[in-house]
Amino acid sequence: MEQGKKETNDLKTMIADYMEGGYLDNIIDMFKHDPSLYVFVGELLTDERMRVRIGTAALIETLKSEDPVNVKKAINSLIPLLENESPVVRGDVAYVLGIIGDKDTMHLLEKLKEDEDENVKTIAQESIDEIKKI
Repeated sequence: MEQGKKETNDLKTMIADYMEGGYLDNIIDMFKHDPSLYVFVGELLTDERMRVRIGTAALIETLKSEDPVNVKKAINSLIPLLENESPVVRGDVAYVLGIIGDKDTMHLLEKLKEDEDENVKTIAQESIDEIKKI
């Protein structure tokens, strides 16, 4: 059991490091070939490295069109982060949920319109607007 956990952490670290290194195309291919990787999206959005967080949003934007069946698998890893103490994380999650475009997440984004941070409120509203266009 410990070995499996270590391998999972190693894989997550490798994805983040590749993201930071600018290997987005490689990561896109990995996700398309192994949809179980979507569980890492939330953790990638909380990475301290800005390139990883931006790359994660770009990853979801690309996969939305290239892997639309599986992209919603990222949602469960994102939902707990809507209550993260960091407004940057909450805003990033709202943005990514808007990209994914699942109408079932709109009620979660509605709650964020009451967030203490003005940027989070704005991003939540923009994400709701994007989902409504679908």
